[in-house]
Amino acid sequence: MTRHFHRTALATSLAVAFASFSSASLAANAQPDVDMGVASGSQTTTVTLTLKLHNQPALEQYIQDTVTPGSAHFQQFLTTSQFASQYGATAAEIAQVQTFLKQKGLTSQVLDNHMTIRATGTLAQFGAAFSTPIHSYVSTASGQRFHRPSSTVLLPSAVANLVVATSGLNSEKKYLSHRIQALNVSGVPTKPSLKSKLATTALTETASASTGNPTATGEPGSFTVGDVANFYNINPLYKHGVTGKGSTVAIVTLSNFYPADAQTYWTGIGLTTKPNRITQVHVDGGSVIDDGSGETALDVEQSGGLAPDANIIVYDAPNAGNGFVDAFAQAVSDNKADSISTSWGGPEIYNFAALNVDGASVTDTSDVGDLQTFHQIFLEAAVQGQSVFAASGDSGAYDTVRGLGVGTTPGTYTAPLTVDSPASDPYITAAGGTTRPYTYSFSGGPTASITQESVWGWDYIQNYFDTNFGAGAIDLFSVGGGGGVSVYWHTPFYQLFTSGIRTSETKQSLVYDDPSAGPTTLLELPAHFRGRNVPDIALNADPETGYTVVSTYDGGVISEGGTSFVAPQLNGISALLTQSNHHRIGLWNPQVYAMQNIFGYGKYTPFTDIRAGDNWFYQGKHGYEPGAGIGTLDVANLDLYLKSGLFSFRR
Repeated sequence: MTRHFHRTALATSLAVAFASFSSASLAANAQPDVDMGVASGSQTTTVTLTLKLHNQPALEQYIQDTVTPGSAHFQQFLTTSQFASQYGATAAEIAQVQTFLKQKGLTSQVLDNHMTIRATGTLAQFGAAFSTPIHSYVSTASGQRFHRPSSTVLLPSAVANLVVATSGLNSEKKYLSHRIQALNVSGVPTKPSLKSKLATTALTETASASTGNPTATGEPGSFTVGDVANFYNINPLYKHGVTGKGSTVAIVTLSNFYPADAQTYWTGIGLTTKPNRITQVHVDGGSVIDDGSGETALDVEQSGGLAPDANIIVYDAPNAGNGFVDAFAQAVSDNKADSISTSWGGPEIYNFAALNVDGASVTDTSDVGDLQTFHQIFLEAAVQGQSVFAASGDSGAYDTVRGLGVGTTPGTYTAPLTVDSPASDPYITAAGGTTRPYTYSFSGGPTASITQESVWGWDYIQNYFDTNFGAGAIDLFSVGGGGGVSVYWHTPFYQLFTSGIRTSETKQSLVYDDPSAGPTTLLELPAHFRGRNVPDIALNADPETGYTVVSTYDGGVISEGGTSFVAPQLNGISALLTQSNHHRIGLWNPQVYAMQNIFGYGKYTPFTDIRAGDNWFYQGKHGYEPGAGIGTLDVANLDLYLKSGLFSFRR
């Protein structure tokens, strides 16, 4: 009977995850999660199967053509049904998979893209279908209780050959939102009372301290969308009546929120917006109000604030199992949004087989996670003309540090250079972070200043404390804008001719210092890998020059930063460009890299070069660097260049 099962491919191609991809569980290599035995067989769950695309090289070429002026397919984006018929699974293939699921007692639903099947049933039924018991576990690191397969998952070869990946058998929470609060140390000057300002709708009182947009404050740490408009030359679009009218933005998130928070924010800064424009879509039953709710609130506030007349759809799903995949798949298959953003993610390397498959080589970087699943979703979005943005992370060039920490003593991990996913995918625009110019003083120390917009990395604050208060007074490693080189995705065509693109560094490995066994290498990363570089574009993200947020869950009015702000800001900007250009913008990356490669930097180009700062490894310099990407935006100029069509990339 075993000859009917496709054993080898499942270990590397199906994300059914016999180990979790969350940071909390990586220590399981040395400290196994507690197996509580077979999970309740009557528990109902949903598992997502992603079917293989057809003609993927042709799909990739068509996507490039849609954003290449002069191409016969320029701006000829497909509908969901056209995508399904040309690149999705065939009716016979779908029927074959659904027949298998039905035979196992599972019900299933096919999304309109003919790429995603959601199967529903009990854990007992899924255990039988995938030939593995589903056990309950308690995480030794976090205490979280979850379920996952207790052994290798198997599917009949006829079905396995049609499936790229499955998600949902592992219910462990795994993604982080990329927002962070300003430094909180003794002696830090108290910021103005944002709460009292909002209560009296007096945020506009300080607009005189800034120029341009009347909703701006000019106050680092209390910036609004009006300040973003001032920083990145968005105001000329507003003056021409471009407010996002007729466009729709979508937020993909893993926490529910209070929609009234967004309206409170917009009203509080004196911004007039389209009424009743927020629609919530609760995927897989939706998420809950929790410590990620502020993330969803800020995503809506920022995207909807920059595009005050755009419609907003919020797709929220549980932060566990297949929630993230399902929310994105739904947003793209629905094809109602012209642009989509997410501010959630996790280290790319958490998807690798070496971390997740017992007995695998520590150099095995094959995907047993959601990388290929997300990739197919983003391919669909691109060919439909949907612009997609993702935060690049807030852990600088070392993406694992925020979740795992770093140290040299037993029980700690090393910190390899790593990037965040899904931002590392070539068909998404990765949103990086900068620090705006400002003057600061901490703990009664001397005054210092950032004099030009810089790559965001809190090593400038670390150096301040080391210099003025002695080494060891504070440890801020590696807070900053995410960026680096993917060791899974190869350099995409649009970065091949970009000056400053890097390859992966040597001697990068994730090592756990086991208190009993000593240092244990969990993964060795390939050196000199010609990988996709992130981010693509950066905007202000440093919490010290951060933003006002209204979040009921977090107590009302707060001040935060992080690349979480940049992704929805680009989303809102894309909505403005959609209205101004009278069509969807499509995949940003080939277009903006072509513009930068051809026209460079200057007063009349769409980009500002970031030549200072660093994200703890990659330093700001002329041209591209994996700290701020190709730089920050001049949105008015970007709009003009898009209308001109004076750019193209041809392979």
